[in-house]
Amino acid sequence: METLVFLFSFSALGVLYTMNTIPEFQEPYVILEIGVAVLVVVFLFYFLITRGNPPKDILFFVFAEFCFTCIIDLTSALEYDGIISGFMEFYQKTGEPYLGTSYAIMMCYWDGIAHFILYLVMISRITDRKAYRTLGLFWAGSLCANMSVFIAGIVAGKYGSEIRPAFWLNFLFLLMPVWGAISLFTRPKDRPLIGGYNAQQAQSMKLIWRPLDLILVVLLLASMAFTILRGLVALDSPLEACSIYLKQYEPYLKDPVGYPRVMMLHLFFYGLPLLGAFVYGLLKPGCTWMSDWTIFFAGAVIQCQWAHIGGSLHSRTMAPFRIPSDAFWTVLAANLLYAVTPILVALRVHSDPYFFLKIAPFPGQTGLPNSEEKDTNLLVHNEI
Repeated sequence: METLVFLFSFSALGVLYTMNTIPEFQEPYVILEIGVAVLVVVFLFYFLITRGNPPKDILFFVFAEFCFTCIIDLTSALEYDGIISGFMEFYQKTGEPYLGTSYAIMMCYWDGIAHFILYLVMISRITDRKAYRTLGLFWAGSLCANMSVFIAGIVAGKYGSEIRPAFWLNFLFLLMPVWGAISLFTRPKDRPLIGGYNAQQAQSMKLIWRPLDLILVVLLLASMAFTILRGLVALDSPLEACSIYLKQYEPYLKDPVGYPRVMMLHLFFYGLPLLGAFVYGLLKPGCTWMSDWTIFFAGAVIQCQWAHIGGSLHSRTMAPFRIPSDAFWTVLAANLLYAVTPILVALRVHSDPYFFLKIAPFPGQTGLPNSEEKDTNLLVHNEI
């Protein structure tokens, strides 16, 4: 099935080429109407071809639909960068002109490549009746961050006065990952939440005897400081440290397109509490929620940092807002480390989860009903 989805997604190029050559299809409201119609047709196509063997997971249709739009985003980015032509000229003028900003171009590359690969893998796993919950949470975090920053940046930035009808289609691409995230968070976890002797042994060790966790705590605290600094810059703080950082390190934070500022505020108000929660999760044993939220947050941060770093380096960013040459490697290293830290935490949680499990009562422990005691005893025995 993933092969069919892959091939059918490229039919988007035919739709774009047709609209680019017929002037009647290039009016703002006509673009919106065609966009809605195409999405409906794509959904019906996948619904009809799977009627004989319908997928067990309704998110299959979301992933298949979004594969189609990934090709549109990739085409947009390639055309703005001058690599291809003849598909998106009309959309740049009467559709969504803000897609020509450096941040949006990098965002489209991420959607057209990273998200496209994720969709195909998840479709394959749904078709094969395999679990994909962890991968799905990474996708949900990535696309939620992608679209929330994108929509807010359009409204708050210099393109807020140039909103066309096609803008409203973006809310579909925000609501779907939010719904997907809620659906995935409420599903049973791929791994058990209760451990036995191994979990007790792991949780008895102090932080000082867990050097990897100690390093991660330091990185998380540094990330929190970095988030606060850039958040205050985005809030126009008069602190001298904020002024120095803005002028000498990341003037891109004040790019009038609005995306960098909105992204920093997202991280300040939503990312900062999660970073603090992860520090707590590495200190306090038995935080079973760490396995889900670290993956979700890793997806969000890597997407944001990809678009932010790429946007600040892109040729379409005006020279005054690019990274100063004398601070280039410092800023790049800081941003890369900020992007990698949540991924390292997520890998730590999933590779060795015993510290984050609840501890099962051991054989002979009282206080449980007989049936439940038998179940936990069996779990501990199997772990041994």
